[in-house]
Amino acid sequence: MFKRIGLLILANLAIFIMLSVILTVIQMVFGINFGTMSGKSLNLGTLFVFAMVVGFSGSIISLLMSKTMAKMSMGLQMIDVNNPQSPVERYLVDVVRSEAQKAGLPMPEVGIYDGEPNAFATGASRSSALVAVSTGLLNLMNREEVEAVLAHELSHVKNGDMVTMTLLQGVMNTFVVFLSRIIGWVVDRQILRNEDDAPGVGYYVTSLVLDICLGFLASMVVAAFSRYREFHADAGAADIMGSTTPMINALQRLGGIAPNELPGNVKGFGISGGIGSLFASHPSIEDRVAALREHRYTNAQ
Repeated sequence: MFKRIGLLILANLAIFIMLSVILTVIQMVFGINFGTMSGKSLNLGTLFVFAMVVGFSGSIISLLMSKTMAKMSMGLQMIDVNNPQSPVERYLVDVVRSEAQKAGLPMPEVGIYDGEPNAFATGASRSSALVAVSTGLLNLMNREEVEAVLAHELSHVKNGDMVTMTLLQGVMNTFVVFLSRIIGWVVDRQILRNEDDAPGVGYYVTSLVLDICLGFLASMVVAAFSRYREFHADAGAADIMGSTTPMINALQRLGGIAPNELPGNVKGFGISGGIGSLFASHPSIEDRVAALREHRYTNAQ
């Protein structure tokens, strides 16, 4: 736990440093004065540039760091896909290679980690992906179910869900930063009548409170889209397997245990996650099984 907290702090520190560098470069190259976005007169153009930089930088940097952070935070044991060392490693490599070929994907990196039944995919692009499975999942499921789970993760890669979720998060962050500071300026200048050149306490307090409140609303939107993508990843697994049955069996197997959350940088791309709330990254097992049985997103029988 302490290792994950330390890595999270380091990741956020790296994002803060990169953000400061990017804002400084933009200010020097384009002559944009970010001080005008909260002065006596509100410069919406400058504010929007600032909001976009803040909104997208963190998401994009997190995406680029996703594999490294996953390896470090999850304690992944990486498999040499060209020279697997054990029967389990050979089995996983063979399955991933075969399914990747069916999905038209380059061979991703493959890893194993100790933990409760789960699996995830991450990476900045289809050609730079990582698929990992837990020892708990390998012990819980039979081969066909494990193969369905791996197909599910490869479907995330094929569908470009990592990039799509990053862009959506960036858009949501941009609007949160933009709207919170517009409202903060109105409160500071129009309601509290601050006449100073510098923004007053009303601007800072209002912006901070709205960053938190609007951030929760944005998280609901991102979570809803993540749940939608899970249905498509399940359907993609069924297409790769040639049948909905293995994925249904795998989900029902997971339905018999308590769901567990992956770390934030990969939790949206696991096979299971928090269930039953507006912030859940995954739909309920029941809804996913029903979608597969009704062939809502797949032609596989």
